[in-house]
Amino acid sequence: MALLNILRYPDPRLHTVAKAVAVVDERIRRLVDDMLETMYAADGVGLAATQVDVHERVIVMDTSTERDSPRVLINPEIVARSTELALAEEGCLSVPQIYDKVERHARVTVRALGRDDTVQEFEAEGLAAVCVQHEMDHLVGKVFVEYLSPLKRERIRTKMLKKTRDEQQQQRRAAA
Repeated sequence: MALLNILRYPDPRLHTVAKAVAVVDERIRRLVDDMLETMYAADGVGLAATQVDVHERVIVMDTSTERDSPRVLINPEIVARSTELALAEEGCLSVPQIYDKVERHARVTVRALGRDDTVQEFEAEGLAAVCVQHEMDHLVGKVFVEYLSPLKRERIRTKMLKKTRDEQQQQRRAAA
């Protein structure tokens, strides 16, 4: 397994729409394993393939308290949504250290293929519902900050660009 590089907002590749996975083969299973390792190492609860610059419909998540219940969603689709909405604070591995409230459906029913290529269907609520909807947004090229006001979004964009510049300068100094 390998740690993958997580794209950082406002990288334009985060806006790429992911294609359906044609076949769940060894390449996809290796991607899933690498994504799980990357998500756990970054202390995240979810990761979409788009975030690691692979534009296929693959999500990994683990919203368990013990961090021992990974879920793999290949070609996920939401087949039902509650009419009830819930406001929850979200963060994103592609937008580190930025958190804000986003309104989403309180419950969703999801159908997807698992790592073993079998169809699974489950209902998610609470953090799991937020996570599924957040990660599925990534698959259509949407980052959670796009739910925020244009002013907040611009401030976050500026902050992330500055952070990237500062890190690149530090790397150049260290290499010199």
